[in-house]
Amino acid sequence: MDAQGIIDRRRLRRKLAFWRIGAIAALALAVVLAALASGWRPGAGLAPQIARVEISGIITEDRPMLELLDALKRDDAVKAVIVKINSPGGTTVGGETLFHAVRDLADAKPVAAEVGTLAASAGYMVAMATDRVVAHHSSIVGSIGVLFQYVDASVLLGRIGVDVAAVKSSPLKAEPSPFDPAPPEAREMLARLVGSSFDWFKRLVGERRGFSPAETDAVSDGSVFTGEQGLRNRLVDALGGEAEIRRWLEKDRGVPEGLEIVEREPERESAWVMLTGARSLASLAFGFDPSAGALGQTLKGATGSLDGMVSLWQPPTP
Repeated sequence: MDAQGIIDRRRLRRKLAFWRIGAIAALALAVVLAALASGWRPGAGLAPQIARVEISGIITEDRPMLELLDALKRDDAVKAVIVKINSPGGTTVGGETLFHAVRDLADAKPVAAEVGTLAASAGYMVAMATDRVVAHHSSIVGSIGVLFQYVDASVLLGRIGVDVAAVKSSPLKAEPSPFDPAPPEAREMLARLVGSSFDWFKRLVGERRGFSPAETDAVSDGSVFTGEQGLRNRLVDALGGEAEIRRWLEKDRGVPEGLEIVEREPERESAWVMLTGARSLASLAFGFDPSAGALGQTLKGATGSLDGMVSLWQPPTP
């Protein structure tokens, strides 16, 4: 090989080494970003801390959130947990699973709820699972109840000349149907369904808030209350915010003073998307085909729907 060939070969090696180092650096950066997206912070899990978890929007069965609550229970560095709630509610099963997860966490360490703008229906169900419910003066709490809504489009279909026929194994199969008015038997079935979940919800309220049956009934008519009203009717333990929760944790629950409050978030799919992209870049740099196997696959977020019964506050429309 002549001198020019040796020089060209050395240049090629240097370029290949550069791109390999760049791919490794990109992969390392993606790992750090993924960890940050999942709620990790430098030093998290080492220094004693108070974890803050936010539950917002429509509540459904949220496996990443359940996994986070379980991880906080087992994290010895987490001395207490603040659950920040901004939610109008959601599915009854979603509220139930979060309620039990928070109660399980509270069996291991102090847990308090900070109500932001709204903690209604299933949102309040999660709040009362904690050991201390703190709201702001103008927060909204309550709406204790269960809802089952369905659409009756039979009149509309009749106007446009559409007739939907069905053969059913029994009269109550697939009732209520959007194609026909619900028969009395179907409405009675739904009333039993809603009544059973409502009784269960009220039992939780009575047990967690120390209410008598009469006191439970007084706050379980679906009404919503401000934070001040909630304090008077004992749906709320105190008014304030994070400072009030810190005072309670330090004075009443023996949590060390001055601990940092660290935001902790469930691990979402976006973290894996970043890892997938970095892994594809690295595979190209090292000469692998990123389309092989599952290297190029991108995770897609699922769009959920609120099927079945919900415990959800709906502001009245003008």
